[in-house]
Amino acid sequence: MSSTLSATASGPLPWQELVTAALLGTDRRTPPGLPPGREAPAALLDAAAVAAVRRRAGLCAAPAAVRPEPAAPDPRPPLPPAAARRLVVLLADRPGTGVGRRGAAPDLMELLPQWLALANERGFAAPPEALPALLDAARGRTDLRPAALAFAGPRALWLARLNPDWRFALRAAQGGGELPSAEDSDRVRGLWRQGLFAERVALLCALRARTPAAGRALLSSTWPTERAEDRLMFLDSLRTGLGPEDEPFLERALADRSRNVRAVAAELLSALPDSALAVRMGRRAATCVAVDVTAPVPTLVVEAPHECDAGMERDGVAAQPPAGRGERSWWLGQLLDTAPLRTWPGRLGGRTPQEIVALPVADGWQGELHAAWCRAAVRQRDADWARALLGAPSAPEAGGPGAVSLAERAKLLGTLGTEERAAWVAGFIGTHGLSEAFQLLGVCTVPWAGELGRAVVDALNIARDAGSYPWSFSGVMGLAERCLAPAEADRLEGLTAIPDETEGAAPGAGGYWAEAFQRLTATLRLRAAMAAELTP
Repeated sequence: MSSTLSATASGPLPWQELVTAALLGTDRRTPPGLPPGREAPAALLDAAAVAAVRRRAGLCAAPAAVRPEPAAPDPRPPLPPAAARRLVVLLADRPGTGVGRRGAAPDLMELLPQWLALANERGFAAPPEALPALLDAARGRTDLRPAALAFAGPRALWLARLNPDWRFALRAAQGGGELPSAEDSDRVRGLWRQGLFAERVALLCALRARTPAAGRALLSSTWPTERAEDRLMFLDSLRTGLGPEDEPFLERALADRSRNVRAVAAELLSALPDSALAVRMGRRAATCVAVDVTAPVPTLVVEAPHECDAGMERDGVAAQPPAGRGERSWWLGQLLDTAPLRTWPGRLGGRTPQEIVALPVADGWQGELHAAWCRAAVRQRDADWARALLGAPSAPEAGGPGAVSLAERAKLLGTLGTEERAAWVAGFIGTHGLSEAFQLLGVCTVPWAGELGRAVVDALNIARDAGSYPWSFSGVMGLAERCLAPAEADRLEGLTAIPDETEGAAPGAGGYWAEAFQRLTATLRLRAAMAAELTP
């Protein structure tokens, strides 16, 4: 060391020179100025030690930074100890931390959203020590953020202000959790006029959720001065709390300079069956559809519009069709899906929705007609029409190409009550199997009703007996792990054994099915344990 010190007394070796020599190795690069007669590696280390001391000694003391304000208190009760331990385990199973093939082990990361939903429902506060991992998990999965941030509470926002990697929490928390209340009119007006766009959207959404009239009044106060793209986003926020009181404002928006704004205004008005726009569109649509009573059986006949006049355009009908679409069918579809559904029983001989949907349609217009009625039923949340358009789940056309696609059926199911929705999907699976059921299962309430759960398990059992591999149903299997009621675990126990391999079955399929059912059973039991641990 002493020789090195003397060797560097005339001036320190540049730190970068030492680093470069260390990285490349002293055989390839020897820093100049090292004392002769010593092994180069030892001399390099001595020089590095001297340089490090010199660097540290040269640092000037800086004044201490201002300590941050304490985080806002979280008044919610703490998690029960078992639930807190479970949270640590769930957060440790983030992508990239796994150990490879899961086999029969549950997918813990897929259970985290359910755990968070239950913890939020029961009003627990997040343990402070779990907040960094919770924020990291929410950073990697946008679908997790709403529940994770609600559970993390004000302390997570406090942390997010100190770490740029967690800034998403401030954006997602509607202005960082500092939105003024509707009663604080000065702060509301100040934020609305001077806030960033995201803050203004968050403010408007929050006001609409609590007092729709206050949100509408705030938007009206600056509407003429907003940019077109901002008007579009602000107008879309009126979906929350939409009611007849919004009609005058939306009618004025029909005359907006922006075609997109006019289209959104028309869409919102069409969701109000008593609005003047809905009445106008109902009159136009009624002239396009009639019953031909002179045919051997009553038949619907369609006469699509021959032009898109100025009045239709003002009411939100887009004149230019997309590529590959005929003009008349394009205009017809827009009229039909905006018209109130109550137009049709009176127009079509007093028939019920079921009777109207069952009528034959002339000249190949059935697909266009039924698709438009589907959109109208979904928009107007009309369960009677949705029920009629869905038809019987056991009908052959319910499982294949027809006037109403599976995607449209899934949307229609959303208008039905929980039990009716589950019963329809169970009937569909009982007739058509699981191959086309994935979209339909996705709109059913979790946990699945008993009838639906049994239909899914029976269909999986049939698929196993048919000799296919379980990964052909991996999507449904994943849903079943998250959505089946935990009480089904006992009934599944009999399917976890490896069956005898039958002639013609896929090689090894029985073992893979047993493993899949073991994972399903273990996951259901784990979910039951999670729920018990979160019991106050």
